[in-house]
Amino acid sequence: MDLTWWAIPALGAVVVTLVVAAALVIPTPRAAQRREPLAHTARLTRLPEYRAVVRRQTRVTAIAVALLILLFATTILASARPTAPVDTGSGPRDDIMLCVGQPVTDPATGLFLGYFARQTLTFGTQRIGLTSTDRRLVPLTRDYQFAAGRFGEYADASRVPDPPRLESFAGAVEYADYAPTVADVLSLCMTGFPDFQTPGDTRRSVIYLGPGSLRAPGDDRPSLFTDEQAIDMARRGGIQVNAVATAGHQTDALAAISRASGGTFVRFDTAALDGQLDAIRAGAPGDADQRRDSPTVVLVGGLALAGLLAVSLLAVRR
Repeated sequence: MDLTWWAIPALGAVVVTLVVAAALVIPTPRAAQRREPLAHTARLTRLPEYRAVVRRQTRVTAIAVALLILLFATTILASARPTAPVDTGSGPRDDIMLCVGQPVTDPATGLFLGYFARQTLTFGTQRIGLTSTDRRLVPLTRDYQFAAGRFGEYADASRVPDPPRLESFAGAVEYADYAPTVADVLSLCMTGFPDFQTPGDTRRSVIYLGPGSLRAPGDDRPSLFTDEQAIDMARRGGIQVNAVATAGHQTDALAAISRASGGTFVRFDTAALDGQLDAIRAGAPGDADQRRDSPTVVLVGGLALAGLLAVSLLAVRR
């Protein structure tokens, strides 16, 4: 059991402490004024019957006070909204966005998309999508036949001399005052998650394949996002950024983004790619499990304590 609002139990503990301290420290002059003067009280208090009554009253009063404290504690816990994980019985719910910064005709892209063309057909609850450097090719979907088919078609573009006509993988537009960066591409990929600006009820991960830099050396044209903004977007959306870096460019910035988001950074290796991707998928974030309010145990305990308290108060009156 977990609590949604932990501040409420903390506040309740402070209140109980203050009440107990006040009861011990603040004098009660009215109680002293109500006492009637009696003679020979020492002889009366030594009687076994009197002592038995005092012990019984003290015991019952202590039980009543303990029950009051426990009832207050259960009220505080119920107010803090206890939650419990939801067992869907169908495995974790993952959202996976494939993010490709490599040309579609590159053999690395073919191996990468070929892996997911095979694996997608084994999914059960996951959603998967595909984004290139400037367009969403496959939105997040659970239509595994469709997604696997598209991945396979794009993977064939690097192996088949004359692949079937497909939607363009990436645009060939050149800008005079803009040049894309890896941070731009990763940000575009992260916007493919629903409500990407806040954590969702699924585990989110981006798997990037491409170079550590998309710009030519010395290109100082502005970009849309900085590395810090991409990291902030990943953290705010609860998105894990994983990267498989191809050779040819500096990868320090890409590695920093991956590690800052809790993801994995590896260098592309043709022979080890399947194992690298298996490890990345096995390390998907696990802190977004579905949870729901679960106050039943606390409320039943509160009702039981209320019943016991009523009985103890009757005993005190006797």
